[in-house]
Amino acid sequence: MSGLFDDSSTDDEFDMCEEEDIAIILAVHKSKRPKHGGSVSGREKLWRERIDAHNWFMRSYFVENPIYPKRYFRRRFRMGTKLFAHIAKSVKKYDRFFEQRRNCAGELGHSTYQKVTAALRMMAYGIPADLVDDHLAMGESQAIKCVKRFAVGIVRVFGEEYLRAPNAQDTARLLGINKARGFPGMLGSIDCMHWRWKNCPAAWHGQF
Repeated sequence: MSGLFDDSSTDDEFDMCEEEDIAIILAVHKSKRPKHGGSVSGREKLWRERIDAHNWFMRSYFVENPIYPKRYFRRRFRMGTKLFAHIAKSVKKYDRFFEQRRNCAGELGHSTYQKVTAALRMMAYGIPADLVDDHLAMGESQAIKCVKRFAVGIVRVFGEEYLRAPNAQDTARLLGINKARGFPGMLGSIDCMHWRWKNCPAAWHGQF
């Protein structure tokens, strides 16, 4: 992305980079698929309350009077609930994996929101796969699969509109937004390394 706004770059170069990125994601997604052969002797069987975890998640953020205010959702997911729902609906429409289905025993699997949440949190925060188990009731292998399928779905569904080089209209819009924020002429992000951050939390030391 370093050459995204470089005038010397051509549209063909952008298209080539985008195709390479998609090819890499698809290759990772298709390679080393786990072989599901049923229960394995000696492996511990955990009964996860998937439905209870889904209901708790919905009560926390998406009901009429949620446990957590909307600002909590935005702070934790870096987006609003409407955008989250739009992304979840779009990837579900593209890939049936994100539908809530019953397994061969007739048990309901994880919901669309559980799968999308697992993928987003692992990608956004870099947490290990088993860290989503305690609040989403999702095993490590399932969480990893959510990330892979989610990455492919996002590229396929939103790639043409958002993962492309900016056109003249995009440039004018970004310049207008940044000018209103007090940074006229700024197109990309600011290098915050040169900005003093007063009272930076000690836990975030070195991250910004």
